[in-house]
Amino acid sequence: MADKTNKTDDILQAKQRKLDQIKAEIIKKHVCPDLAKTAKNMVFGDGSPSAEIVFVGEAPGKNEDLTGLPFVGAAGKFLDEMLAMIGLDRKDVYITSILKYRPPNNRDPLPEEKAAFLPYLQQQIEVIRPKLLVPLGRHGMGCFLPNLQISKVHGQPKRIRLNFKGDGGKSAGIPVVILPLFHPAAALYNGSLRQTLIDDFAQIPEIMKLINN
Repeated sequence: MADKTNKTDDILQAKQRKLDQIKAEIIKKHVCPDLAKTAKNMVFGDGSPSAEIVFVGEAPGKNEDLTGLPFVGAAGKFLDEMLAMIGLDRKDVYITSILKYRPPNNRDPLPEEKAAFLPYLQQQIEVIRPKLLVPLGRHGMGCFLPNLQISKVHGQPKRIRLNFKGDGGKSAGIPVVILPLFHPAAALYNGSLRQTLIDDFAQIPEIMKLINN
C-alpha cells in the first residue's frame, strides 16, 4: 500500500512540475503583454493535477486578479456550492480559464487573446488528462466545440478526441467527454438559468459513472 501511495505522490508531483513549467513559459514568452501589464496576478489554475474533472472558464475577474486564484468571487462561491451538491470539493477537481490575465474592466476576451492562450490551456489538459472537461460559458465551450451554441447544447455530454498541435498528428488524440454548462456568473442574475445550471451540474456524478464503466 505504501508503494502505491508513493507512486501516486510521485505522479502528482511530476504533473505539478509540468504545470509550473507551463506557467513559467507564459511569463517567459510574454503572452498577451498588454493584459499582463494591467493585471495584478496571473491566474493559472487551481486544484488537483490528477483531477478527473477540469472546469474551464473564460477569464479572471477582479477577485481572481487580486488573489491569483480562479473562481473566487460570487460566481466562484456558486461553483463551490454546486461542487458540494455532488459531493466534491475544489481540491478534487481542477479549475482554470482560457485567459490567464484579467481583461480590463472584465470585458470579453478578444479572439486574438484566446488564440494566444489556447496552446497553454491545451498543455494543461494534456498534463492533467481529465476524463471530463466542463467548459463554463460560450467562450470556454468555443475552445472545444467551436461550431455549437451553448443555449442549444448545455448539459449534453459530447465524447471527442482532443488533438494537440504539438504531436504533429502522431497520436490519435486524448479521448475526453465535454459537458458544456452555462457560466455561473450569468446564472447569478437569471433565476431560470441558475436552476438550469444546477440541474445540468447534477448530471456530473452519473456521467463520471458511465465514463468509468
